[in-house]
Amino acid sequence: MTPITFWFDPISPYAHLAFERLPQALEGCSYVVDYRPVLFAGLLKQWGQLGPAEIGSKRDWTYRQVVWLAHRHGIDLQLPAVHPFNPLPLLRLLVACGRGGLANRHQCETVLRHVWTGGAEVDEPRRLAGLEARLQPARDPRSDAVKQELRANTDAAIARGIFGVPTLEVHRADAAAPRLFWGFDALDMVADCLRGAEGFDQRWRAAVAVEAGVQRPR
Repeated sequence: MTPITFWFDPISPYAHLAFERLPQALEGCSYVVDYRPVLFAGLLKQWGQLGPAEIGSKRDWTYRQVVWLAHRHGIDLQLPAVHPFNPLPLLRLLVACGRGGLANRHQCETVLRHVWTGGAEVDEPRRLAGLEARLQPARDPRSDAVKQELRANTDAAIARGIFGVPTLEVHRADAAAPRLFWGFDALDMVADCLRGAEGFDQRWRAAVAVEAGVQRPR
């Protein structure tokens, strides 16, 4: 089975869409997934980017697109009452449920659906307390050890060149290095990679041979 790491932050609606559609998109492929929570804001800071919700017109487009995508693919999604929100309590809860910075699929599903179904306020204290009670984390989400594991996840993502969520990191045995696939719309591309689709590897290598032109100063 091909190992895949699913890097995500529940603040992203595309992470929810990709999580829900992943089994269908990769049907027939041999793979195993590690789910690794990461702080999206940390990636944005590292690469000098604004989040989609920080640009007014892009924010409106994002919400309209994800609602359409959910309807198109039959995925249950209702926008939360307030977005963006502080995802740290959810990220730390996920890390506290597992070990080594990972969470299992059930735990991730529970947190993502807490955010992206029902249309409620994500960080309302009673809802957060109820979510923690349902998941029963093995460790205290507020502990220093859990906070450090989440920071380590974010640092590891940055070291790999990950700039957005969700990112699927595919560890194909015959590839020289892991391959990164960003976004909900990359799931079919991941499937082609796993299946060794004709010409995929050649196109993967050739696509980045283009010479860099004008670059804006950062």
